[in-house]
Amino acid sequence: MSSPEDKVVQHLDTVNKVVGEYLKGNDPTKISKQLSIPRKQVVEYLNEWKQMASANDTIRARAREALAAADEHYGRLISKSYEVIDDADTNGDLRSKAGAIKLVMDIESKRIEMLQKAGLLENKELAEEMMEIERKQDILKQILMDIASEHPEIRDKIMSRLSQVASQGETITVVQDV
Repeated sequence: MSSPEDKVVQHLDTVNKVVGEYLKGNDPTKISKQLSIPRKQVVEYLNEWKQMASANDTIRARAREALAAADEHYGRLISKSYEVIDDADTNGDLRSKAGAIKLVMDIESKRIEMLQKAGLLENKELAEEMMEIERKQDILKQILMDIASEHPEIRDKIMSRLSQVASQGETITVVQDV
């Protein structure tokens, strides 16, 4: 017969196995099949682990640091991928450009998945919608800046309005045609 301590150790060992698989990117259904544990129990173990982790300030701080570092890393990878796209564009290498565009999409997908698992995004659609809105805003901002540089008579008005929507600390510069 097992002692109460043995049961606790066994329980925590099972929770650790479930969490280990979850952190590898496996969903509860896959974990359930791999470990031969009912899916409902897997979800309960994950919720228990999340509750334990969120109650510990040190773990939460480390998780925030790791998440921020991973997000920054994804940002650098995306930036490098855009450099590849620019180089491919310059050289007329459509195959490399297509590969780099796919790479950006894959990296963004992984980034969104990571943030979802961290509970920072409600769903993938929301994240994709936000990215699309930001993309359109950047295009519109560039159009307005181009118009402002070509038409100095309305430049100040455009710049004033752009500054109202600019992020804090963001500088908007218009180069005037001479």
